[in-house]
Amino acid sequence: MISDFQELSDKIAQLAELTQSLRRENAQLRQANAALVADNMGYQRRLTEAYERVTALLEKIPAPAEEAAPEKEDAQ
Repeated sequence: MISDFQELSDKIAQLAELTQSLRRENAQLRQANAALVADNMGYQRRLTEAYERVTALLEKIPAPAEEAAPEKEDAQ
């Protein structure tokens, strides 16, 4: 009977230890996730800025001569 209680006590101690270990791991994973979310937001911001710069540059490029030629013919 005493050995049964001791075995149960040991299992409870193991469960408590495992619970604490999992809580620590969970906290570490939450911190890592928060850091990754922050990185991702930064990358998204940089990508949006790059997209806007490329779009602005593309708008400054003159139309190709092939597209501009029909407009000249219409004017004549």
